Amino acid sequence: MKKSVSKKTVKKPLKKSSKKKIEKCIRVKTGIPNFDSLMEGGFEKNSTNLVVGGPGSGKTILSTQFILEGIKNNEHCLYLTFEEKKEQFYHNMRRFGWDLEEYEKKGLFTFLEYTPIKIRTMLEEGGGEVEHIIVKNKVKRIVIDSITSFALLFDDELKKREAALELFNMIKKWDCTSLLTYEGKPSRDEKMTSRTLEFESDSIIILHFIRKLVKRERFIEILKMRGTDHSKGVHKFQLGKSGIQVDKNPERVNV
Repeated sequence: MKKSVSKKTVKKPLKKSSKKKIEKCIRVKTGIPNFDSLMEGGFEKNSTNLVVGGPGSGKTILSTQFILEGIKNNEHCLYLTFEEKKEQFYHNMRRFGWDLEEYEKKGLFTFLEYTPIKIRTMLEEGGGEVEHIIVKNKVKRIVIDSITSFALLFDDELKKREAALELFNMIKKWDCTSLLTYEGKPSRDEKMTSRTLEFESDSIIILHFIRKLVKRERFIEILKMRGTDHSKGVHKFQLGKSGIQVDKNPERVNV
């Protein structure tokens, strides 16, 4: 009589889920009323963002509110300009009740005026003094005003494009959330530099300043924002004594 052989149950190894964990995107708030809600809570952390508009459209005010939101959260912020003098900038911002000079004294804010020679040196050194300040102060937010002036320092379109790429690469290695202002409309400009700015930027915010009947009105539009379900509409905004405030609902307007 044959003995019954008990069959051992072989446990199969559990298969690992093929689904990759999706990392939650960290958002950096702008501090501009109603604007963050149009882009899932703010800019993506460490992103490079282009703010486009003509003269008087509100680029500097928007950028300053972005800086002030960082200061409010005890983040060291850097404003790098190729155009405006520090004294004039501080004077203009005091009209909105913003004392940037006081924040500079407290060690929360750095304002840098850069001449053409300094800019070239910064590129040649791969960051130079600017990078030293960023590392030393653990800067979290940067504004560069303006990328238009930066491009004018170079003779031909190819050199401008190469310099713009160098600048973007430097910004990305700094691990900061940055705003770069641009005077014009790169989406309608076929120059090589403009196409480079569009491609390299993580987002493009356009500020429109449109004449309607007897006065001009301001509108804001998110042209693109990588990895974000952003508003596709054009939103009116007010620029008052406390800065920019964006309307929640989009407008029917030709821009």
